[in-house]
Amino acid sequence: MKQMKRTHLLVLGVYLLSSCRAEEGLNFPIYDGKDRVVSLSEKNFKQILKKYDLLCLYYHEPVSSDKVAQKQFQLKEIVLELVAQVLEHKDIGFVMVDAKKEAKLAKKLDYKAFEEAAEHFQPYIKFFATFDKGVAKKFSLKINEVDFYEPFMDEPTAIPNKPYSEEELVEFVKEHQRPTLRRLRPQDMFETWEDDLNGIHIVAFAERSDPDGYEFLEILKQVARDNTNNPDLSIVWIDPDDFPLLVAYWEKTFKIDLFKPQIGVVNVTDADSVWMEISDDDDLPTAEELEDWIEDVLSGKINTEDDDNEDEDDD
Repeated sequence: MKQMKRTHLLVLGVYLLSSCRAEEGLNFPIYDGKDRVVSLSEKNFKQILKKYDLLCLYYHEPVSSDKVAQKQFQLKEIVLELVAQVLEHKDIGFVMVDAKKEAKLAKKLDYKAFEEAAEHFQPYIKFFATFDKGVAKKFSLKINEVDFYEPFMDEPTAIPNKPYSEEELVEFVKEHQRPTLRRLRPQDMFETWEDDLNGIHIVAFAERSDPDGYEFLEILKQVARDNTNNPDLSIVWIDPDDFPLLVAYWEKTFKIDLFKPQIGVVNVTDADSVWMEISDDDDLPTAEELEDWIEDVLSGKINTEDDDNEDEDDD
């Protein structure tokens, strides 16, 4: 990986030199002797990052005392200085990072941190990277920034304290990986169901293809967006169309009609459940009514144990 970066950087320098020769005739750029390439360290990193629109990094191993090796390194430095001189007016900076001397910084800047962090969560959480400036601009991504997208939210959360290490990325994702509203999918249904909150799940059934189901889902999204900072709230949305073979089982187990939207609290241990009363007319609960019902669930005012007590009284 590092070797590829070195090669690309040097090729860039040769390309720029040849371009200048072709376009400007005999006006071949000559190094003016001014030092522009900076040795990057943890101490000056943030200052350098703010100074340039684009920063090109050159990783290198410690230079040995061998005269040939030192001469080769000096030639590389001159090429980098000349490229930095040519591109100075475009606010593009060039820095060198000693992989041993600045090992901690080099590790943070290495793009492998993102790749290795992604491996911790595959295939359940998807990681995407772009090297296209237009795509980055569309998503308002800054250089070396990682944004975290929660399902059904309007805006992403920029992960703070860049540059990141693998450990920092993993820690952030683990802390935020449980969405306020998440869709139950066949490929990870067991993992989702095992990720309960205090032994319960708030479950909503809604068919996206059905007008009432679509409207109910939009209400759920609004509630989730309004309560996205509540760590105790996570609603599992199930589209019955995704699980045709389980519809009859769920209707029998939960004693509900899945031909209309439903929301309830389910005990993951014994599948006991309590469901919000939704009238059979065309009026679905408002976001405010849904929030009030959810607050009663989270406070314990509505719980599946009450249902057990009623059954005992009937006996």
